[in-house]
Amino acid sequence: MGAAGGGINESLCARTHSPQICIMPAKTEALRPIAPVLVTDLFSPLHIELIALLRSLGKADWLRPTVCPLWSVRDIAAHLLDDDLRRLSSHRDGQELPYLPRDDSDAGFVEFINHLNAEWVEVARRLSPRVIVDLLEFTGPQIAELFDSLDPFGQAHFAVSWAGEQRSENWFDVGRDYTERWLHQQQIRDAVGAPGLLERRWFHPVLDLFVRALPHTYRDTVREEGTAVQLAITGDAGGTWALLSTPEGWRLYTGRPARSAATVSMTADTAWRLFSKALKTEADRSRVHILGDHALGNVLLGSLGVIA
Repeated sequence: MGAAGGGINESLCARTHSPQICIMPAKTEALRPIAPVLVTDLFSPLHIELIALLRSLGKADWLRPTVCPLWSVRDIAAHLLDDDLRRLSSHRDGQELPYLPRDDSDAGFVEFINHLNAEWVEVARRLSPRVIVDLLEFTGPQIAELFDSLDPFGQAHFAVSWAGEQRSENWFDVGRDYTERWLHQQQIRDAVGAPGLLERRWFHPVLDLFVRALPHTYRDTVREEGTAVQLAITGDAGGTWALLSTPEGWRLYTGRPARSAATVSMTADTAWRLFSKALKTEADRSRVHILGDHALGNVLLGSLGVIA
């Protein structure tokens, strides 16, 4: 199906007869299957940027609030350390957690992860910022080494739950980890007024991974076969993606379809905030523009590229 991109373009509206929801975008691109996003080479330089940022902070900066409710800059840095320690212990060393989720539901898993995160952050408030950074400087290279050692297409240690997967390949699990590290560093940068890592090299892989949540987001949305939703993220780090309704469910492609039932557009800055649950008010959501079928486009506002 993916190999016949031109054929998909020509037939998107063949079975959609409603002129109210069939929109011709300014430009048509052949749809292409989404490809793996390989980011292992970015962990070391991203870590260097993090350590330089944290070393530059003053005492007051560590206490600044962030977009994460109840978490300061210090708490986010401590959470990043927890991510490192937990990944190395569980994935590299085979250490089992002393307790597991109480149930296998999505809500139970989210509750479990939130409990682990909150528990660590509370304990880490006993640590000085210097100790936190020293420990991060020690764990970061080990994380990069671990990820570099993996077969990108082997079975991942953790499935990417926010994409609805029960089994993932390593490249996706590693990519998910990259988005979290970029995201938390960006939240710190936002809080202290430091320039963000918004160049395409850093930022486009984050967006390209976040959009993998869209088929799962639309899993309960029923539309006629061939219905397309276009997502356009503007800016140098952005791109265009198309979500297509098929008998097997919604499928994600890169490019622009010939016709879209709904077209959703936003800036790259809005996109990372949307996928990380940081668009909380109506004013925030007004930064997202929807043309065509608003009910269909609004489903996208529920997308999450994080466990929350």
